[in-house]
Amino acid sequence: MQDTKVSASALQEFDLIFFGGTGDLAMRKLLPALYNRFRDSQHTQGWRIIGVARQDLSREQYLNLVSENCRQFIPGGDFDERAWTAFTAHLEYLRLDGTQPEGYAELARRLQNSNDRVRVFYLSTAASLFAQICTNLAANQLVTPQTRVVLEKPLGRDRASSYEINEAVAKIFEERQIYRIDHYLGKETVQNLIALRFGNAIFEPLWRRSNVQDVQITLSETVGVEGRGDYYDRYGALRDMVQNHLLQLLCILAMEPPSSIDPDAVRDEKLKVLRALRPITLDCIKAKTVRGQYRAGAIDGAAVRGYLEEADIPPDSHTETFVAIKAELDNWRWSGVPFYLRTGKRMQERMAEIVVNFRPVPHAILPTSASEGNRLVIRLQPDEEVRLYLMVKVPGAEMKVRPVDLNLDFKQEFKTRQWDAYERLLMDVILGKLTLFMRRDELDAAWRWIDPIRDGWDALGEPPKSYAAGTWGPTASNTLITRDGNTWREDGYQ
Repeated sequence: MQDTKVSASALQEFDLIFFGGTGDLAMRKLLPALYNRFRDSQHTQGWRIIGVARQDLSREQYLNLVSENCRQFIPGGDFDERAWTAFTAHLEYLRLDGTQPEGYAELARRLQNSNDRVRVFYLSTAASLFAQICTNLAANQLVTPQTRVVLEKPLGRDRASSYEINEAVAKIFEERQIYRIDHYLGKETVQNLIALRFGNAIFEPLWRRSNVQDVQITLSETVGVEGRGDYYDRYGALRDMVQNHLLQLLCILAMEPPSSIDPDAVRDEKLKVLRALRPITLDCIKAKTVRGQYRAGAIDGAAVRGYLEEADIPPDSHTETFVAIKAELDNWRWSGVPFYLRTGKRMQERMAEIVVNFRPVPHAILPTSASEGNRLVIRLQPDEEVRLYLMVKVPGAEMKVRPVDLNLDFKQEFKTRQWDAYERLLMDVILGKLTLFMRRDELDAAWRWIDPIRDGWDALGEPPKSYAAGTWGPTASNTLITRDGNTWREDGYQ
């Protein structure tokens, strides 16, 4: 468990500049995360945060906007008026169109005496603007050896566009300065997955094809496109969720033990996983993938409209809001073990969960119910916890057994507020820790696997399968897994 304090000796003075400083991500996640770190930190004197956006706002107007929007995303028990006032004293605002070179002079003036400080440019903008922003930063001598740039996903729409973006950024920044962020890697339970695997001798001998029957990774949402219809319809669930979040979780689960926790040692092993993924080609795409699109339905008793009725969605859109994939790894550790990936919007439950199903005992001497294999359930949201299911005898005269879980509940066990994923990742950027960020060759390998799936769907020309909002997706996703004799664990507690 990471300490809630960041020591004065560890955290350097820094300038953090948000492009997209009035956007949803900044208000919902980034600024609340920085407030939490500021409130808990022992060293807050060297902080400077500059929001950059095109709106014509004074600093006072910007602070009012931040206060109005951010407070609703900070739990009441975590909000302290004095700490908030002290935090906002470190906030500045600059009106700037990132695509216009002449607008950077004022930013350069504000930063002119801080070249020896850590300088972070966080690009919370459309990826199509990354190259222009980086070029303009360099043209105004704003890139120093202490500068880092954070790139939000998705980085492109395919391998070719991702290559172009990375090439443009690489002309300005060295790879050690580039932080490609995936907030799922900052979650406490993902960190504990690494600890479980490589800090406990009991798991490593089991973590292989001879003992694991299947692995399931589910990232489900109850929300729809939330006013982002134009953006979402251009990307869809495959690009928005599978290419980054799901594949990164698969890498952590399946990678070989790294030689150390150093960034490149970990990322080398993740890259091997991505390169071991068996390609999904046109001849097997129907058997190994399902894509869906939600129609009208009900969630928690409230009626919700279908995807095609959402704002900014074309009435004939074939963009997927649900994806299920059977992924396979061609390596010695995992050959023959299916990894089922699933994500969707407007589903029955908001859940991020990893399920590792171990093989049943080879010879069952107890009642048939005992032949069910053991299970490790790692829940990332809404509650962070790890559960290991074992078969035990029910008290009584007869030999009846049932599964019982050993539960590690983070809130109950550690009695302290859990860091938000963005808190950890922002601090890691400032401290120069690259372990939880994607390297360029990782990203390229992910797109290399994803692009044939998209191309296969386009070649088939079939629309996504319809599913009612408030369900677990198209019925075809059940067929995908039951064909192998497995079933989705739609409630990891059963």
